[in-house]
Amino acid sequence: MRWTTTRFDIDLSEPRVMGIVNVTPDSFSDGGQHASTRAAIAHAEQLVAEGAHILDIGGESTRPGSQPVPLDQELARVLPVLRETLRLGVPLSVDTNKPEVMRAVLDLGVDIVNDIWALRQGDALGAVAAHPRAGVCLMHMHRDPLTMQVAPLEGDVLPVVRGFLRERAQALRDLGVARDRIVLDPGIGFGKTVPQNFSLLARQGELLEEGYPLLAGWSRKSSLGAVTGLQNPAERVHASVAAAVLAAQRGARVLRVHDVRATVEALKVWQAAH
Repeated sequence: MRWTTTRFDIDLSEPRVMGIVNVTPDSFSDGGQHASTRAAIAHAEQLVAEGAHILDIGGESTRPGSQPVPLDQELARVLPVLRETLRLGVPLSVDTNKPEVMRAVLDLGVDIVNDIWALRQGDALGAVAAHPRAGVCLMHMHRDPLTMQVAPLEGDVLPVVRGFLRERAQALRDLGVARDRIVLDPGIGFGKTVPQNFSLLARQGELLEEGYPLLAGWSRKSSLGAVTGLQNPAERVHASVAAAVLAAQRGARVLRVHDVRATVEALKVWQAAH
């Protein structure tokens, strides 16, 4: 199994760690820590040194209750960071939902578009489909970041998530995008209750039946705080690593994390035993 992207064919025969670089002042866990261009580049370099296989760079917070960021501001945050991190020799993903940002970063040479809206904004589908190789990650989100946790999904979450992701992937396929460019993300914490999030982990194999690789984004999420009692997201490292390993054990092939070194080391132990 592989993930075709702009510059790299990523081998997904083993789980790959995607390190998070938030160039934002208000992300839920590390908002403001890497908001400047210099700090974000330094953090990206550190994550690669710690073993990150992919970097995911974002200029707009999507935490519950967050407000959209103007286009010019998002571009001003991410483009200077991307110009420098393209030289690091790892695939770069940009976390965005704006077609204009997608086009700008893909023109720059970025490898992957990671969209929480699953290409439902404007001509995002066309922006990705027009590129000959760019990888894409399509995520399920109920409602929008401002309201998703005010009125989360009800009932059995699996059929809803699976059907949505199937439809969005097919929309890309219908535009000529090859299957091996597409990865799916069930959207842990995006409009779901705590039990629903853990149901997605327990029944992750059902999502794999769609035939696409899965990205798991459990890192420091509030559901982990709910079961551990840890209110500070930065204290949820151990819980995050446990969730990442469980997701890998259940077939996830991309693990989106804040804590790269801890996750890489835990995966090595797991891989040695299976």
